[in-house]
Amino acid sequence: ILTGGTTVYFEENPVKENAKVYDSNETEKPNIFTPLKEIKADFLEKNRECYSTAAPQSRSKSRYQSSTEKQSQPLAKNDGETQNGFHKMWTLLLVLLISVPLLYVLWSGIQDETPSRRDAEILQEFRARMQKLKDTYQSQDPSLWRRAHASLEKRLNSSHVHLEPAILLLTAGKEAEKALRCLSKEIADAFASSQNATTISIDGVDKAVLDSDAVKLQVDRELSSGFSGGKKVAVVHRFESLPAGSTLIFYKYCDHENAAFKDVALLLTVLLDEQSLRKSLTFQEVEEKVRDFLWAKFISSDVPSSYNGMDTDKLSGLWSRISHLVLPVWPEKGLPLEGCT
Repeated sequence: ILTGGTTVYFEENPVKENAKVYDSNETEKPNIFTPLKEIKADFLEKNRECYSTAAPQSRSKSRYQSSTEKQSQPLAKNDGETQNGFHKMWTLLLVLLISVPLLYVLWSGIQDETPSRRDAEILQEFRARMQKLKDTYQSQDPSLWRRAHASLEKRLNSSHVHLEPAILLLTAGKEAEKALRCLSKEIADAFASSQNATTISIDGVDKAVLDSDAVKLQVDRELSSGFSGGKKVAVVHRFESLPAGSTLIFYKYCDHENAAFKDVALLLTVLLDEQSLRKSLTFQEVEEKVRDFLWAKFISSDVPSSYNGMDTDKLSGLWSRISHLVLPVWPEKGLPLEGCT
């Protein structure tokens, strides 16, 4: 600065100098973030080294844990499935134990319902027919109806096992010949019609003069074909008129244990030589009278003793089979001259 020709020199402003110095210091001062970055990088690098050395162990450990978990999961799953299967099996078994007997009972009831209803209808029809006969044949002994009804009705119940056929032998004196023929036919028809069947009818008088062996084959054929075809009853009129040897065929149909047909009935009639039967006779006395009559009729000295012929032993066996129930028939008034009721 010039002052009055004198040159005066001033020192720089100290503030400014200080500012410069500050600026230079500020410029030359090291950055404090640089060492921090380096420290962080070193730390991360060391961590990486530590991780790299520990990683195989941790990986193997994690693999072991994962494999263990994978192994334990199927085991737990299998245990659960086994328990579920076990419960399902017991549930199914319990359902079967309950349902099978129940279904059996229901099915049995259904199966039994129709036969029992049918049996009831058959019995009702048979009883109605027998009652009508009782009203028509009013001269007969009440025991005849009771015994005949009881014997035949057993064969009308399909729920019972039939071990032998029903065998009825009706007998009468000559004065009751028409009543004997008609009543035996009517009872047989009542038994058959109640089951929607028909009657096999065999007349001994028509076969009296024929060969014994031929008659035996004829009777066998008629009974066998009739019963096999669904017929339920056979009536043999005038049994005493059949050739003696031919009657042995009734072993086959009247046997107690081995009859060819067990759910059927056979009605045999025997017309005695006597004019009448006393009503005072007991059933036992009537049976003995018929037995003695057949012995005299079938066994005589002029009949050869052969396999197909009749003798005392064979007749005894036959009698034991046909004499289950011997019933007397009394004369009836008011029967038509031709035919029956």
